[in-house]
Amino acid sequence: MEMRQLRYFVSVAEYLNFTEAGKHLYVAQSAVSQQIAELEKELGVQLFNRTKRSVKLTNAGKVLLKEATFIMARMKEAEEKTKQADLGLVGSLRVGFLGYAERSLLPPFIRHFRQLYPQIELHLDQYHHGELIEMINNEALDVGFTLAFGVESMSHLDYLSIFQETIAVVVHEDHPRAKDKMIKLSELSAEPYIVLNRRESPQGFQQTLQICTNNGFTPNIAHEPKLLQTVLMLVDAGMGIAILPQSAQMLASDSLRFIQLDERQEAYELVATWHRHNANPSAALFIEELKRRR
Repeated sequence: MEMRQLRYFVSVAEYLNFTEAGKHLYVAQSAVSQQIAELEKELGVQLFNRTKRSVKLTNAGKVLLKEATFIMARMKEAEEKTKQADLGLVGSLRVGFLGYAERSLLPPFIRHFRQLYPQIELHLDQYHHGELIEMINNEALDVGFTLAFGVESMSHLDYLSIFQETIAVVVHEDHPRAKDKMIKLSELSAEPYIVLNRRESPQGFQQTLQICTNNGFTPNIAHEPKLLQTVLMLVDAGMGIAILPQSAQMLASDSLRFIQLDERQEAYELVATWHRHNANPSAALFIEELKRRR
């Protein structure tokens, strides 16, 4: 039983006239009659009672009409879903993020995107800098929100700048400079620094070193924890100071102070990045929507 036979059968059942069915199908009446005859022979049943004046469905024909209508509707649905999947309107999208810099941006954007594309299944999770880049490299993530530092040198990655934010020095409230509104980083060259682990977060580690170098010194790195929350906890415990984006303040305790640097040229840039050869059409829709709303 072929789909063409079912289409011909449903058309005859609708019009109860072989000639009218042929006109609807843009084929000769003889072609319709041949297909129905082959279908009846294959099934071993009579589907229509035919006279010179009328065509009526048999009981077997009524059952087949119900099933054929369902099958053809499902085929139409499958065809439409396949086309939508090819356009990225139906699919799955994996998004990674750092968990602090994009916190004000990402939730409203995700709500907006889901309203636009309700049939795209979104999978979101938080990662370290290094893990996030590695997963994009391996195409285990479609899009990642991370620091721009270092990404621009990776030729296999494309990226979109989302925003830049202020860099701050983080100290405990008991630190001698805790009440300063602004500070020169070079004045803190002798301080012990808490820096994100160079293996877990190579971008954050390297950018911290670069910022210190730009201000004339190499930092005395006292600790390299894996998590940003641990960096904040160690600063809170008085074990050193840290250089972090201002947005990290939303994760900090009330006893920490974020002091703005007067070196205004220093900034953290957040980007959305993806593998240049990512073939997921849903990712392209996500990126285009980011471009429109950034």
